[in-house]
Amino acid sequence: MDITIIGTGNMARGIATRALAGGNAVTLLGTAKEKAEALAQELDGDVRAGQVGDPLTGDVVVLAVWYQAVSDVVARYGDQLEGKVVVDISNPVDPETYAPLTVQAGSVAQEIANAVPAAKVVKAFNTTFAGTLIEGQVAGQPLDVFVASDDEHAKRVVAELAEGGGLRAIDVGPLALAHQIEGLGYVNMAIQPALGTNYGSAIKVIA
Repeated sequence: MDITIIGTGNMARGIATRALAGGNAVTLLGTAKEKAEALAQELDGDVRAGQVGDPLTGDVVVLAVWYQAVSDVVARYGDQLEGKVVVDISNPVDPETYAPLTVQAGSVAQEIANAVPAAKVVKAFNTTFAGTLIEGQVAGQPLDVFVASDDEHAKRVVAELAEGGGLRAIDVGPLALAHQIEGLGYVNMAIQPALGTNYGSAIKVIA
């Protein structure tokens, strides 16, 4: 796959690492091209760098940004997102207090879908932490990636992306359930102080 990741932070690094491990091509877009270039130099594989505002070349676009930046990115790219698989990884929290925020649309993913109805929006990767994505596992177990979308093809694409990088994709259902996945992501964040894992834990389904 040809994947564009918007963002150059820790989650962008983690998702790019998994995508490249699966043999995909990755383009990193940063607010400054220098940030994207610096991250690209640290990664192995078919990886390129650019700046936010550059045309979107990938069929899959990962919004690896905080919730507060999502609307700006969506507004900037607008029609370019139409027909593309758009992966929302965000959790709606206050970046200073980490308190959960209420999203009128029900979830960040649904907010994006409302703004760009022709995009194939998928909720995924919001329950996984950056460090665990880089490793691809916790305690010898592959990470579970919970995937929700109204587009079945888009879900399969994101599942292939996750599984190609050594993770396990779990189909949660339609995009309406992105609200519950965001809640699960918040729970995983909230339990970190008590666990003392420094964001090194993972939520795993065992059957």
